[in-house]
Amino acid sequence: MTNNSKNWLHIDPAAETEKICTRLRHILSKSLKRRGLVVAVSGGIDSSVTLALSVRAIGAERVVAVLMPERHSSENTLDLSSKVADAFGVEKIHENISGILEAVGFYWRYDAAVKSVIPEYGTGWKSKIVIPNVIETKGFNFFSVVAQKPDGTQVKERLPLKAYLEVVAATNFKQRMRKVLEYYHADRLNYAVAGTPNRLEYDQGFFVKLGDGAADVKPIAHLYKSQVYALAEYLGVPEDIRRRPPTTDTYSLAQGQDEFYFSLPYDKMDLCLYAKNNNLPLAEAAQATGLTADQVQRVFEDIDTKRATTRYLHMGPVLVDDVPEIKNVRQDQQDRQD
Repeated sequence: MTNNSKNWLHIDPAAETEKICTRLRHILSKSLKRRGLVVAVSGGIDSSVTLALSVRAIGAERVVAVLMPERHSSENTLDLSSKVADAFGVEKIHENISGILEAVGFYWRYDAAVKSVIPEYGTGWKSKIVIPNVIETKGFNFFSVVAQKPDGTQVKERLPLKAYLEVVAATNFKQRMRKVLEYYHADRLNYAVAGTPNRLEYDQGFFVKLGDGAADVKPIAHLYKSQVYALAEYLGVPEDIRRRPPTTDTYSLAQGQDEFYFSLPYDKMDLCLYAKNNNLPLAEAAQATGLTADQVQRVFEDIDTKRATTRYLHMGPVLVDDVPEIKNVRQDQQDRQD
């Protein structure tokens, strides 16, 4: 990373915190008209910073942290999410969603999809899906399933489209069931739900529609992941959470975000996205990231592809004709926010 590129994502944490908290208070009281905030806390950096900002904005007594691990979650997920809730002095509610997922058939549906590719997959196995690094491949990207046997050895097989879609459809249960519980607690308390995506995730469609993509307010969606880390240090997020590698915590086998969705580790992906958003030359982005200009171009193309293919995730329900009265209400709400 060049000295110049270090300034690309520089923020004043104190000023940014004050700006976000001021907006949160305004949105909560004027637009949403809710008493407090519910935050789903996973033990990751984004939900931890969202929780910290919520507490800074309206006070710990008006913020609730909901902890929702399940059978496939990392062993330290509950400990870390409890730790951050305790660090900021909020009420924490533990909802183990394994029973809900069992009831809707997630586990057998997921296993059946993997077994269609790896027939011997069964009890005691763990798995995840991965994608080739876009800077190392010049052709069509495809997903593979990596399965680990009880003895620790691994098998990797390419996922055909049908099996891939079944795996993703099944795992989306997790995000949607969690959101159901977030809104249950928000409704009973007359609170709003705070979403936790950072700019990379929000821009690139790394969320489940009506799952983790659903929220009443998204406090850090404008911040690059590197900037979220800067806020985490300023806000006092526990160090072991700040040092935890970004993970999806969705599959039973540990999985980094850069092997499942993003082209690069978050620090380089941030720089590429910033360069593209600000129309910086390929050569400048290459120097900043340590990549070649050709590799940066492939990352830019991947950004465009993800924006195009995930646009539908950002869309609300599409009406076949206008309902003017509701359209006017939405415009009034936007005017109040502005």
